[in-house]
Amino acid sequence: MLTFLVRRIATIFPTLVFVSMLIFGLQQLLPGDPAMILAGEERDPSVIAHLRETLHLDKPLPVRYLYWVRGVLHGDLGESLRTQQPVLQLILEKLPVTVELGAFAIVIALAIGIPAGILSAVKRGTAWDYGANIVALWGLSTPNFWLGIMLILLFSVTLGWLPASGYVSPFEDWRENVASMIMPAFVLGNAIAAVLMRHTRSAMLQVLSSDYVRTARAKGVPERTVVLKHALRNGLIPIITLGALELGTLLSGAVLTEQVFTIPGFGKLIVDAVFNRDYAVVQGVVMFTATAYIVLNLVADIAYAVVNPRIRYQ
Repeated sequence: MLTFLVRRIATIFPTLVFVSMLIFGLQQLLPGDPAMILAGEERDPSVIAHLRETLHLDKPLPVRYLYWVRGVLHGDLGESLRTQQPVLQLILEKLPVTVELGAFAIVIALAIGIPAGILSAVKRGTAWDYGANIVALWGLSTPNFWLGIMLILLFSVTLGWLPASGYVSPFEDWRENVASMIMPAFVLGNAIAAVLMRHTRSAMLQVLSSDYVRTARAKGVPERTVVLKHALRNGLIPIITLGALELGTLLSGAVLTEQVFTIPGFGKLIVDAVFNRDYAVVQGVVMFTATAYIVLNLVADIAYAVVNPRIRYQ
């Protein structure tokens, strides 16, 4: 196990180097010149030349990349071209919002998806199974933006129970915070729950047909113990992988959902940065997201051994 972790950690650095090169290279393909944008409508040639020198835009691409990497290694992701704020500061401002939204969504997804998957597998071929599959298909097929608009129409416009949009910090008013998070979290959790349900059902069906489960039943072990202790524990491996990937997706920002509910998270930040040609912000957010994905995959690998101690990496 230790050897495996050392090898995995050793691959993180070259992976991040490759990702950083990809991010920086693709960023240069975006149309528009940051110096021209910052120069304003008059676009004085001397101002443009000064800006290009300040931003290192007059240097070759490899040199600009090295400037950026040197700043990243020192915790400096650059400054926003639009707001003149440090990119790291913008990330730290938006990150708590996205983490909270992602945590709410994952809790909802786990609360719906895993029990529905277990029930569908245990009651295979019954009305419960067909009902769970119909709900999962509905969750997979429903666009997030449409579901969000329908929830706003029902719970905000018609019933007036929840705020239609906006975000309130939990440190200001935790009740308003929960009220503003329920609908966007359900929209995101609904789609993830459908995927979790399908994977849980598939994993449970495979485990329930294994020899050791039949042996446990033959020995008179209660069905609840067979399902929850013997089957579910071994069926959680693919679910852990899926959960880590979905959480990484949420941390990268749920663009459409955050736009519909006006949530000031990563999704809105990256969209605004792309439209404003704010290269530094785009690079910083994407780099942070890539790092989060890599770390979450490492955590998932560690969780395998925690859930199932029989797993040993050589």
